[in-house]
This record gives sequence, structure tokens and C-alpha cells, in this order.
Amino acid sequence: MREALARRLRQEHEIAIPPELIMMTVGAAGALNDILRALMNPGEEFVTPAPYFVGYENYAFLADVALAPAPTDPRFHLDLGAIEKILTFKTRAVLINSPNNPTGAVYSAAEVNALGALLQRASTRFGKRIYLVADEPYRRIVYDVAVPSVFAAYPHTIVVNSFSKELSLAGERIGYLAVHPEAEDAAQILAAAAAVNSMNVVNAPSLFQQVAVKAEGAGVDVSPLPPAAGPDLRCPPRRRLRVHAARGGLLSLPECPIADDVRFTNLLKEERILVSPGRAFGAPGYFRISYAVPEATIIGSKEGFRRALQKARD
Repeated sequence: MREALARRLRQEHEIAIPPELIMMTVGAAGALNDILRALMNPGEEFVTPAPYFVGYENYAFLADVALAPAPTDPRFHLDLGAIEKILTFKTRAVLINSPNNPTGAVYSAAEVNALGALLQRASTRFGKRIYLVADEPYRRIVYDVAVPSVFAAYPHTIVVNSFSKELSLAGERIGYLAVHPEAEDAAQILAAAAAVNSMNVVNAPSLFQQVAVKAEGAGVDVSPLPPAAGPDLRCPPRRRLRVHAARGGLLSLPECPIADDVRFTNLLKEERILVSPGRAFGAPGYFRISYAVPEATIIGSKEGFRRALQKARD
């Protein structure tokens, strides 16, 4: 499995990653829990752009470290100035997620390269290495954009990934982490993560490691579907939700029509439309919606959205 991943990572990142610097994990969540404990001491911080995946706060709690959210720009892309202001001597890592859950944003090569340069300057200024951790389970689910290589942007990087989304195996919990061979203390990082992994879960499921090897190259089809016959989904301007089109992943983060995102999500729940309030992702005033459902479900939700919008504005 690790040899297969080494070939895959070389293709994706154009950098040779030896199998010894790859570790199989129980999904991307397992990999993140392993690497945060391997890299960080209790009381240290990792910075992550907000909005961010809701699980990050829990991972920070389990590792006895702090999550420091950094605001993003209006398109949910990196605000490098905001990140630089938040970095301190306590910062051990910056954790990015692109394609992003919950926003669907995909960071550009220019953004990632600039972030790498920023982390190099900050590491020199504070006299300690700040690592970049890239959480990439949606890497192969993108729409007419490319996901740039974080390994090419900054050598002191750990990539975390999962087969859950690209193979639709979310419940099988199989993922991995890979350490850049030029990262400071690369071998020690992998060894520490492996020790954490062995104490938490012993090892990643061997059966699904074999499945993942045989499934290499397979993935979900992200090509556009032909327009479906059905009602016009457009709404009058005064009833529209503001949303940035997702460039990757399976999720989007529209802006709520009212300030109270919990109230609005409850109004949608009354219409049997299940979404998540944005405040759980560090984004109050927004809500997260998944479009990983049959197209008929999306079309069928139109009237429920209209009624919820009307209730919210009454």
C-alpha cells in the first residue's frame, strides 16, 4: 500500500516520497489526531483558516493544544496577513484544508506558495520550526481547477488524505499521512506518529489497505450532468441566498438570510431539509449544505427553501 501511495504522491506532487515516510491510518481523522500529537506539545497552538471542519476543535482538545482560527477573505481564500498576525512562539503548525470543508474553496498555487514563504520567515523569526499540515480528502473531487502541491510550496509539510470521499468508502476509515523527506526531523515525526497510531488503534485495517491498492486510479465521476427536466431552480432576486460556487469537495457554505444561523437551519429542518449551522465551523451567519445527494432531492428542496426564506423574513 505504501509503495502504491509513493507512486501516487510522486505523480500528484512531483516529489519522491519514500514509503518509509508514509503511514496508513484510520481515515484522515486518524491521521490528523496522530500528527497533531506527534508534532505538538501541550499548550502549543495550530492555526487554521476559518471556516474550518468542525472536528478540528475536537482534535485540538484531544491533543491538549489550542486551535487559533484565522479569518479568510470574502471568497473564503487565504488571508496571509491575518495568518501572519496570529502566528506566535506558541504556534507549531498551520493546518489547511483544500478543497475546503465546508466552503468548497480550492486554494491556488500562488496562495500556497506565499503561505510556505510566510511559514519559513516565521520559523526563522521565532527560532522554531512551524510545520504545514495539509488535509486533502477532497483532492480528487474538483471542478475545472487544479489542486496545487503543498510539498512543492514548503518542505516542512505533512499531507493527510483519505480514500473515503474519492472512492465513496466513508465508513471504512482508511487513510494515510505522508511527510516531506526534506522536512525538519522527518523520520522522527513519522516514528512519533506511528507510536501514537499504534497506541490508539494498533493499525489501519489491512483488508481495506488491500482494497485501496487494487482500486488505485478509480474515483467518483465529477463530470457535469446534462440539465435535468424539472422546475426552474432560480429564485427572485429578493429571495436568493448568497453563495460562492464550490470549486471542489461535496459541500457549500451559503450566507444565511438572517443573522441567526441556528434559527434558519431549524426553519429548514421544519421543511425536512437538513443542513448545519455555520457557527459550528467558525462561520456564524452561514450554513453548510451537502450536495452529495440525488439530483431529484436537490430539485425537490426548492419549495422548502422558499418557505423557510419567507418564514425567516416575516
